[in-house]
Amino acid sequence: MSIIPQLTVAFILSLILSNKWFRGKFILRNLYYFPNLVTPVTIGLLFGALFSYPGGAVNNIITMLGLEAVDFQNHQMLARIVIAIAICWKNFGFNIIYFTAGINSISDEVMEAAEVDGASAWQRITKITIPLMKPILIYVMVTSIIGGLQMFDESKLVFTSVPGDATTTMVKYMYDSAFVRFQFGYGAAVAYGIFVIIAIFSVFSLLVTKDKQDEYGKKKGGKA
Repeated sequence: MSIIPQLTVAFILSLILSNKWFRGKFILRNLYYFPNLVTPVTIGLLFGALFSYPGGAVNNIITMLGLEAVDFQNHQMLARIVIAIAICWKNFGFNIIYFTAGINSISDEVMEAAEVDGASAWQRITKITIPLMKPILIYVMVTSIIGGLQMFDESKLVFTSVPGDATTTMVKYMYDSAFVRFQFGYGAAVAYGIFVIIAIFSVFSLLVTKDKQDEYGKKKGGKA
């Protein structure tokens, strides 16, 4: 719920900001990256205040429109959506940096040749940009998944309690097991499980990066 929207938004904005005719791109990049500088605790408290019931900023806007205030905390799916929005808002600016660097690394000659051959903007994106950025896209997706697996602050602080533990993450489950229910052995077992899962994704990310470096080295050697 958070990874797919944040990667999609980041990629679209990267395409826009990579346009050489677009003005103010440096200011917008800094603005988009700013949420990534905010601590997760601050983001958790901020979104908790925004979506609190009944007097949060979002509910104030809803009541101004003549609608009934929404209790986000006591609705499982809405609570998940709010936390997903918080994570997306925090991380999409960081992903823009990766995507923009990948787009800018594509040779202008390739794009100009495709344009001369009559390729539309959509064809250039789907047939050239995305295939050439495949290693970067996979790397960013894997690292985003790893970051999601390690998420704790937003799940803990946005809402204090959600029915059915709908917003509980692995790290929050480990924390509750060890330091709330004082099941230290069970909490340690959960920690080892988290370590194994994250290690698998990390190895996959390293393999993707290694394949990209090997491919670049072969191309460079061939040109030499």
